[in-house]
Amino acid sequence: MKAQTPTATASPETIAFRAALDVVGAALPEVADSIRQELADQRSHLKLIASENFASPAVLLAMGNWLSDKYAEGSPGHRFYAGCDNVDAIESRAVELAKSLFGAQHAYVQPHSGIDANLVAFWAVLTHRVEAPELERLNAKDVRDLSAEDWEGLRRKLGSQKMMGITVEPQTNLIDYDEVRKRAREERPLLLIAGYSSYPRRINFRTFREIADEVGATFMVDMAHFAGLVAGKVYTGDFEPVRHAHIVTTTTHKTLRGPRGGMVLCDAELAGTVDRGCPLVLGGPLPHIIAAKAVALHEASQPEFATYARRIVDNAAALAEALQSNGVTVVTGGSENHIVLVDVRPFGLTGRQGEAALRSAGVTLNRNVIPYDTNGSWYTSGLRLGTPAVTTLGMAAAEMQEIAAIIAGVLRATAPTKTTSGKPSLANYTLDEPARSQAEGRARDLLGRFPLYPEIEL
Repeated sequence: MKAQTPTATASPETIAFRAALDVVGAALPEVADSIRQELADQRSHLKLIASENFASPAVLLAMGNWLSDKYAEGSPGHRFYAGCDNVDAIESRAVELAKSLFGAQHAYVQPHSGIDANLVAFWAVLTHRVEAPELERLNAKDVRDLSAEDWEGLRRKLGSQKMMGITVEPQTNLIDYDEVRKRAREERPLLLIAGYSSYPRRINFRTFREIADEVGATFMVDMAHFAGLVAGKVYTGDFEPVRHAHIVTTTTHKTLRGPRGGMVLCDAELAGTVDRGCPLVLGGPLPHIIAAKAVALHEASQPEFATYARRIVDNAAALAEALQSNGVTVVTGGSENHIVLVDVRPFGLTGRQGEAALRSAGVTLNRNVIPYDTNGSWYTSGLRLGTPAVTTLGMAAAEMQEIAAIIAGVLRATAPTKTTSGKPSLANYTLDEPARSQAEGRARDLLGRFPLYPEIEL
């Protein structure tokens, strides 16, 4: 796929991305071609993966520059390397924006991912709550001075912490807060964690905090999936996590619509330990990604982002309702966030089969376990749908009805193949070709009316 020469009327975004890809192509053409093809693929498939979105051109461009060349281990004003003045300015601005946007006492914007953010949070809580000589020594000395014995003792201590989960109520598939309280009283946890990646309802964080206080636990929330709904003030009061939790982790992509990365928000008393995430947990910070986080946090602070966040939730509710009207089983019977969870067992399918069939018809989503899933986490019995990306494109309730009809039509036209024993396969399927072609055409028609990055021509 050859790059086009920018014209005098080309947008700044077009000029920037064409030039960047020309430079990449001069070094390694196949990489530039794959980048261009990825844009073409995303423009030709409805993106319903709940954990994906479309970042703005400004966010994307903030990542591709010479900030990537800078090593900035440490934190603003406390770096292990010289020459970090500009990184300090960028990171400090990102911290300021995060604190203001979420109403947090402290923000740490360095984590490379949500997992890194969670590890930093675990470290901070363990440092403050666990009586461990290894941790005490670590607080008193530079990480570079730790002996092999120090690290081994620390590894044993961190690895010995017991983890337990709470399942949803079998009949409703909703959180049973009385059961959470009962288990917390029995287990007396050090850390009580709330969050989700496939639960289509809100969580009452005030109740979780009350339970945590009752048993003397630190309360942590992982809001990676719904951070944009918090930033957009869709979740308020009992459902707003930052005001109730001691420490909150998140990613910066997904509903927040920023670059791939993580972040920690916390009470002031945890700030000192959290800020030592690098080098205690993380490798060197990624200044170019922090720059993109700052841009995304600024964008999320604008009034139009609140409108966007509300539309995400409205679209998910409309999509859930439309799917049910088309005969599709929706777990919990609806959605209060950006997620719709579908049970494909009534179609005789596994999640893996449904995912593959829909992808071939122009719809990208992911298979997902449903509560008490007997098919396991690889094949699954469900599909997870999300509305952040299609909402970014400008779609609304009418388009959710069209998407629901496309999905239902493909699932009805899909059947599992038989194994050599005559049993239905968990992986392979057949999809009626006219139905597939019709669905693909409807998906392309929708995307033609709501184009991705219309300001960019490659």
